[in-house]
Amino acid sequence: QVQLVESGGGLVQAGGSLRLSCAASGLTFTTYGMGWFRQAPEKERDFVASISQVGLTTYYADSVKGRFTISRDNAKNMVFLQMNSLKSEDTAVYYCALGPTAGALRSPDDSHYYGQGTQVTVSS
Repeated sequence: QVQLVESGGGLVQAGGSLRLSCAASGLTFTTYGMGWFRQAPEKERDFVASISQVGLTTYYADSVKGRFTISRDNAKNMVFLQMNSLKSEDTAVYYCALGPTAGALRSPDDSHYYGQGTQVTVSS
């Protein structure tokens, strides 16, 4: 069955960096757009970034543009989120997701497949 396993979360000071990883299995990885979402306590799940099947197209939420970079390694079935200049408002559980296209992943949808999430906490 399809599995998405996130790693790389943790506690970091404001201004610091983290790199999240997501390992995918049980699917033909290059068939899917991949993305990241996040959910802060008592808030909705929000789009963060997405990337097309071969990595040529990326989308970012306005709140992370210029600070976060999404990438993928199709040979290893992995997607990454490099997060720089972290702010306290970036604190959330971060979820890896797959969908039909990078564009379709720009909004949360029950048809997307999500991993279990990894906690990112940014202290101010």
